[in-house]
Amino acid sequence: MSALRIRENGIDLFVRLTPKSSMDRLEGVETSADGRSHLKARVRAVPENGAANQALEKLVAKTLGVPASAVSVVAGGTARLKTLRIAGDPEALAQRVQALG
Repeated sequence: MSALRIRENGIDLFVRLTPKSSMDRLEGVETSADGRSHLKARVRAVPENGAANQALEKLVAKTLGVPASAVSVVAGGTARLKTLRIAGDPEALAQRVQALG
C-alpha cells in the first residue's frame, strides 16, 4: 500500500509526524507493523495549539512545490498519524512524493 491516495483534484498523503525534533525534514516512506505506509516527517514545532501541524503543512508544501494554502491536515489533528490533503495535479504530486522515497 502506498503512502498516498490519488484524488480527483490532488492527493491524500499519510504522514507520521514527530514534533520537537532538531530540524524540519521529511525522511521517506516507512511501513508500519499493520502494513500501512506513511511518510515520516519531523518538525521543530511543539504539538500545542496546532503549531506542529502548521509546521508540517509548510514543510510539505515547500518540499512538493505547492502553495501552503494547498496543504491541510484533514485527519489525525492531535495524533501522530495524520492525513494531509494536497490540492494540485494528482499525477505530478504523486511523482514528487515517490521521489522522496
